[in-house]
Amino acid sequence: MTATIDILDRPILRIRETCEMVGADEKFNRALPELETYLEAEVAAGETSETRLTYHGLCFLKQTFEKY
Repeated sequence: MTATIDILDRPILRIRETCEMVGADEKFNRALPELETYLEAEVAAGETSETRLTYHGLCFLKQTFEKY
């Protein structure tokens, strides 16, 4: 049995667009698997707000980009 988490589509799209606007699309592509895992954990913890998922995802990427 497989399930698709559609709630992540919109936040990831918004984060992708934000990264493209600031020229960080290459970093975004490298960090995407980690971002998806992070956001899935947020949803599993009960977060369902697309706005909050987007914000938390951007904060996560900020920390992740510092590693690259």
